[in-house]
Amino acid sequence: MNVTLLGQIRVSEYEESGWSDVVDVDLAIVGSGAAGFAAAIAARRRGKSVVMVERATVGGTCVNTGCVPSKALLAAAEARHVALSAGRFPGIDATAGPVAFPDLITGKDELVGRMRSGKYVDLAAEHGWEILSGRARFVDGPALWVESPDGSGGQVVAEHYLIATGSTAWVPEIEGLDGIDHLTSTTVMELAELPASLLIVGGNYIGLEQAQLFARLGVRVTVVETLGRLAPAEEPEVSAMIERVLSDEGVTVHTGTEVQRVRTESGRIVASVMGGGTRRELSADRMLMATGRRPVTDGLGLERIGVGLGGSGQVLVDEYLRTSHPQVWAAGDVTGQPQFVYVAAAQGALMADNAFTETGRSLDYRDLPRVTFTGPALASAGLTEEQARRQGLDCESRVLPLEFVPRAVVNRDTRGLVKLVAERDTGRLVGAHVVAEGAGEVIATAVYALRGRMTVADMAALWCPYLTMTEGLKLTAQTFTRDVATLSCCAS
Repeated sequence: MNVTLLGQIRVSEYEESGWSDVVDVDLAIVGSGAAGFAAAIAARRRGKSVVMVERATVGGTCVNTGCVPSKALLAAAEARHVALSAGRFPGIDATAGPVAFPDLITGKDELVGRMRSGKYVDLAAEHGWEILSGRARFVDGPALWVESPDGSGGQVVAEHYLIATGSTAWVPEIEGLDGIDHLTSTTVMELAELPASLLIVGGNYIGLEQAQLFARLGVRVTVVETLGRLAPAEEPEVSAMIERVLSDEGVTVHTGTEVQRVRTESGRIVASVMGGGTRRELSADRMLMATGRRPVTDGLGLERIGVGLGGSGQVLVDEYLRTSHPQVWAAGDVTGQPQFVYVAAAQGALMADNAFTETGRSLDYRDLPRVTFTGPALASAGLTEEQARRQGLDCESRVLPLEFVPRAVVNRDTRGLVKLVAERDTGRLVGAHVVAEGAGEVIATAVYALRGRMTVADMAALWCPYLTMTEGLKLTAQTFTRDVATLSCCAS
């Protein structure tokens, strides 16, 4: 048996006959996504030994099937859309030919491969921990039994264990769906050819991004959302704006509509839907189920060591990310907390701090931003008006259409808005909501204002560069006390 020494880790290498125990490890991590890598890096910086187990592809959802590939394709689709919409500028004419979809996918795959190598596989070697390929399950001890791809296995014993197995696409039970070759947020990134038409079930961030992506690539897209509006977790004004945007770009939207059954007919998918008391049939070449994600805990043997699960299968943790077993922790999507890669990374680092230094650190999610990368993008931080009311806050809000934001005017695209929610008596900002080009960058500024407990009066008086989209925040703050339509273009 060959033994590789990585820092303080003694790791048995794979051989034809299998491998033996991995021993004397400070931290054993199940999963190799953002949470696992952040925890491993933090632990190695403290001189702790780490072993990571991954049953699929190193890097987790974000780099392989989520953020990176989807945003790469969205950027490509936007480039085509910009060419086709260049006529909004006087004197500019541009065209875009058919999409060479296989080339587009090949380019996406190459980008994903480079980022997976540079930010995950190579990084593990640089920091000095081993990634074991295999399926891990907890056994008495606690310990991990890891079964390698060839069927052999070995045992991992650690002072602390981190469950960082992420989430996977979830699909509800719909009559006939099992017999349909439907797509999920994972498999849609692996399409080999562009369908002529696509039916998307789900109008939240995944469904919205994919709807616009494929529509801008020339696909006829229909979106069905069970609830009464798209982006149902956002402000109503945001929902109305993104529906307008998608409709303007040729996407057919059915809200308040439920898919009751599906079938195939003449090589196409036919969905029977009910909405507004009316039953109708929608057909398309392909069908994407963008109905959410669920934590991955299957086969981990958590019941063996008494780790509790919640109603959606999430690993239950306290504010320090410790499970019901004192040696076992969990971080990232598997905890059922906000499913953002930056949350997973923050939780991974937090776990390592709490496990090895007993700092008792926790995270504050109150000002957590979120972005849907449509064009224009949707971004929010803090509370919606409804959330503020449920918390007993007496609030007021202002909504500023982008026609009053000079950056949007010179871009000749005023589709969008800025909405600020503030306490009525103090003026303290409690929520910011943006539909605009670069909304993700704009909302980052709002996060600082929220964390600094700034008032809208403070925001209205701050310096802000002219002809930036972020100026929309300042202008909206000014609307609490004045009519910005009466101001000159750069008046403060």
